[in-house]
Amino acid sequence: MTDTTTASSSPASSPIKVDVWSDIACPWCYIGKRKFEDAAARFDGEVEVEYHSFELSPDTPVDFEGDEVDFLAKHKGMPAEQVRGMLDQVTGVAAEVGLAYDFGSLHHTNTVKAHQLLHFAKARGLQLEMTERLLAAYFVEGRHVGRVAALGDLAAEVGLDRAEVVAALESDQHLADVRADQQQAQAFGITGVPFFVLEGKYGISGAQAPEAFLGALQQVQSEVAAASGTASSPGAAATGTDTVR
Repeated sequence: MTDTTTASSSPASSPIKVDVWSDIACPWCYIGKRKFEDAAARFDGEVEVEYHSFELSPDTPVDFEGDEVDFLAKHKGMPAEQVRGMLDQVTGVAAEVGLAYDFGSLHHTNTVKAHQLLHFAKARGLQLEMTERLLAAYFVEGRHVGRVAALGDLAAEVGLDRAEVVAALESDQHLADVRADQQQAQAFGITGVPFFVLEGKYGISGAQAPEAFLGALQQVQSEVAAASGTASSPGAAATGTDTVR
């Protein structure tokens, strides 16, 4: 089951399928989500979006000791002051798309359980809502998105059954789905997120400007309408819109 984002589409038109690889702990993924949503709202057609799992730091403990500055200083080997400047810059970019990032309150954590929750939500038609809720909780509200109990609370807020969520997360019911997404990312050659794949053919890497996303959607729409596009073997694309190979 997938979620759809609809603009002013014709009933006869087929939706453009967009697969998005992202991580809950990726600040550019939330920014990229907003920019893509801007493009989709301006697109004269229907867009079907499905999110896929990507862990930027799979070795991160659930309860990391320290703040985001500490984590990035250790993870990237950068001076703390340089990290603070980088976070200030990202906060400014986020503000431009209406997101009030609060890195001072952020709880850095392992995101594998959050990704399992997204698969649970997808099976119930609420993946888009759950993705938005998790990103806002992590980057804006300072909520913990690594603990099962906290994830159960967030899931209940979007209408999922908390007890079912907790049971699914404790049993790793959707861990195989997370690993399958990660294996597909490797097959595509995806090494960073966000990464958008349109109709299984074109890849867009990074939080591009809405105009870039809009142009890509229009390009694919024209090709589908003309029935002239042929699918290629999956692989990675650089920035902009390139054939995925």
